[in-house]
Amino acid sequence: MFMPRTDLAIEVGAVLKQSVENSYDIEGVDLQVEKFENYKKTHIEVLNEEGQKTMGKPIGHYITIESEHLKENDPEIHKEIIEEVADCIKGLLPKHTGALKVLVIGLGNRQATPDTLGPYVTDKVLVTRHLAEFVPDAIDETVCHLSSLAPGVMGLTGIETSEIVRGVTEHIKPDCIIAIDALGARNATRINSTIQISNTGISPGAGIGNKRKKLDQEAMGCPVIAIGVPTVVDAATLINDTMNTLIDIMLKESEHTEFYSMLKGLGEQEKYALIKEVITPTIGNLFVTPKDMDEVITYLGNVIANAINIAVHPGITIDDVNKYSY
Repeated sequence: MFMPRTDLAIEVGAVLKQSVENSYDIEGVDLQVEKFENYKKTHIEVLNEEGQKTMGKPIGHYITIESEHLKENDPEIHKEIIEEVADCIKGLLPKHTGALKVLVIGLGNRQATPDTLGPYVTDKVLVTRHLAEFVPDAIDETVCHLSSLAPGVMGLTGIETSEIVRGVTEHIKPDCIIAIDALGARNATRINSTIQISNTGISPGAGIGNKRKKLDQEAMGCPVIAIGVPTVVDAATLINDTMNTLIDIMLKESEHTEFYSMLKGLGEQEKYALIKEVITPTIGNLFVTPKDMDEVITYLGNVIANAINIAVHPGITIDDVNKYSY
């Protein structure tokens, strides 16, 4: 079975559902969908090694929030989504007595717009670790000890991101790491309209197929919650989808020719391989992103940063964080 390259568990699940005749029953996987007025929530839990093998994803929880409103400057709907994302994060945080110590890691390259989500979020979260250390009387147990870091990318620093994060982790010893990164999607409609939250860690650079050493509990020594938004789709995938639509139209509106019938009969893996072979010599491994990405990053960044603030700081409410966000 052809499994398209994607960072989203929901897209892998969609392919697998088709392979079992649209059933929600995937061996070793529990999938639940909730639909609300302004967004949809999908919870996928990979239960065991069988599910891990089938999904190609580690055992754990994958929660996906989908809404076209994420692309728009709509504070009221964003408020709903912020509260939902915050609840999802709370559900994945480790159980802890006293003030939680959290390290927020913004993965990505500040010099590449589609990859600035992580660093943008680190600028927006409420950092409090220094207050707990130098003016402890100024805060109480309703405020966690939060620190943030945007380590950059290996192409700029010459250092593996995991090495930087591991070094910081060994020094400050957080109870949990929350890592934010841009992802790659299989379906172009999910670009900028999907937030994935998981407790299985993340591979920096995964969105463009440039995976580095993974940030997960085994490597970091503490739980790692990953939050990602697909901001790019590779050109071959986009062309493949366009070709499928074009072939369907041609077959409906004109006489069936051998050429179109032959293309229609190609398997998805064969078709994708053919497209890659044709376009790679001319445009290389091209990734595509929307033209308004710089504006949308601010909406997405605010939603994720505010959700983190509410989730980890028990004394902060949605009204507190949203007062001056827009």
